[in-house]
Amino acid sequence: MLDGSILQKLQDAHQPEQTGKPALNFGVYYKNTLVALCHALEDAILTADYSPLMITAFQRGKWYLEEADRYGEIAEKSRQIAIMAAPESGFAEHPTSQKPNVALVNLTATDPVAQEWHLIILSPDYTAMVLCQELSESDYGASGQPEQDLERKFYGFWTFEPDLVLETAKLAIDHIQPYDPDLSQHLLNHWQEIADRAHSETAMCGTPTADHLGKIAALVVDYLQVSHLSEIPSHPSLDANLLSNELQAYLRVAQLIDQTDLSNPNAAAEVATLAEAMGQLLDLPAWQLHRLRLAGLLHRIAFLHNTETVLTGSTPRYQEQPSVPLTCSLLPGIQVLRRMPQLRAIATILSHQSEWWNGNGQPSGLAGDEIPVESRILSLVTDFQQRLSSRRNASATADAPSQDDLAQVLNECRSQQGERWDPKLVEALGLLVAAMQQGLSLSVVLPKIASGLWMLDSNEELLLAYEANLTHQP
Repeated sequence: MLDGSILQKLQDAHQPEQTGKPALNFGVYYKNTLVALCHALEDAILTADYSPLMITAFQRGKWYLEEADRYGEIAEKSRQIAIMAAPESGFAEHPTSQKPNVALVNLTATDPVAQEWHLIILSPDYTAMVLCQELSESDYGASGQPEQDLERKFYGFWTFEPDLVLETAKLAIDHIQPYDPDLSQHLLNHWQEIADRAHSETAMCGTPTADHLGKIAALVVDYLQVSHLSEIPSHPSLDANLLSNELQAYLRVAQLIDQTDLSNPNAAAEVATLAEAMGQLLDLPAWQLHRLRLAGLLHRIAFLHNTETVLTGSTPRYQEQPSVPLTCSLLPGIQVLRRMPQLRAIATILSHQSEWWNGNGQPSGLAGDEIPVESRILSLVTDFQQRLSSRRNASATADAPSQDDLAQVLNECRSQQGERWDPKLVEALGLLVAAMQQGLSLSVVLPKIASGLWMLDSNEELLLAYEANLTHQP
């Protein structure tokens, strides 16, 4: 990582041992992946009145010139755009560069940011960021640098996290200061105003909803899928990189949902761990354990409401038994997930996590073994985790749950076996709790989002058969 680059400075600020901040999760991205990803995140600005501050780094002026017409449209919807790049012919003369709210920063050839590709979008209602640095010649190894431009590789990450975007935008503004102090101060004024508003209760950047952040994630998936289809000839590594980022879009939404729930900020990771442990007790095959873990990480997306519902407060964001239409695909959060074909089985599992063993649940009124086993497991361990989390908050401790808490919560679950819960699964949960009471420690690890592709089920025939079987159930 280049010394003095924005990416390096951000990484240094996220060393848990020194700063207490969580470490960043980096991945490798092909250029074609980044083009599709950035276009999706940028074009989301055109669909709403976000009026963002936007800071970009294009490496060289010629890459900006390829996007300059698009940036002219985006400038019409933005409060300010700052573009960093090593200048080239036509860089300053393009009409977009002449707009009053578009500023160019001419990077020197030795500036490490001239080797970086950044997109930082900052507003109270929408935050997003791509932060990458091109691999050096030595990083490519024996294979050498690629001949095709779209196969160039970059190291970094992307996110929707408001605080991380704010932090990075401040680093970018500081980097601009020696080049243009007046512009830097102008950007800092915008940054301060946005930062103040972003932390208010009405700011949408901290309120994940199906028709806001969910739609933006779906837009990312759509753009990546189009890029995937346009690759001629198909390249396995490029295909996998695009598919990985489709999955990342949903995992990042799920991550933000957890972060905004201060009472239960590790719900996804804890539910995924409990679900996988239950699956192992039941001797489920590896592909089903992978599916259970992924469903656990994404389980809260199913309960995403529309913006109007969240703002009016008429329906809780996460209910014990949500009132939803009888057609699974009409669930706002499920609709978002179904945009990615590889997540159809996961969407089906999440659709039925509110079914009851006695048939009184929703959305389809399935009963007993008609309910997918993954849905039954996920529903039970989600309720178990929420109850434990409530007790943890009540006792104001971050320690592992006490034996008494485990016993009390298990008894609460047992009181509903045969009605809400599958008795066989409650029995299995009892075995898991007994092991935990005797010292078993379940390692809860936050997912490495940039490397989560392994969780997708590679057996497409099994996936489709699973989906078809549920579709034809009464």
